[in-house]
Amino acid sequence: MNLSKSEEKLMELIWKNEKVFLKELINHHLEPKPAKTTIATLLKRMQDKGFVGYKVYGNSRQYYPLVKKAAYFSKHLKGIINDYFGSSPLQFASFFTKSSDLSVDELEELQKIIDEEMKKKKDDNLPA
Repeated sequence: MNLSKSEEKLMELIWKNEKVFLKELINHHLEPKPAKTTIATLLKRMQDKGFVGYKVYGNSRQYYPLVKKAAYFSKHLKGIINDYFGSSPLQFASFFTKSSDLSVDELEELQKIIDEEMKKKKDDNLPA
């Protein structure tokens, strides 16, 4: 299940802070601040989707993530690869490297990441 853009923005704050009260979420927004009811509605939707939980402290709720950021974006990225690149990570990687205007330093860093992953995969396939 995906989050709307507004929910995603709110979820970013929750991931960043790990545990946060409604008032803190409102305070993190720039002026004009959203209405308390708007944030509460988004939080309710996010609870219903299984993204956030909360703990009650008196009249306040402290919200925390139920889904890790990496897991959410990994699933989201897999959906993009399936929908736009024929389920081919290779086609996605090719598109990304050609269209994202990466510098030589960034391409070299990407190459290091790829080399490290290749070494791990090869080591995993060695007989014990």
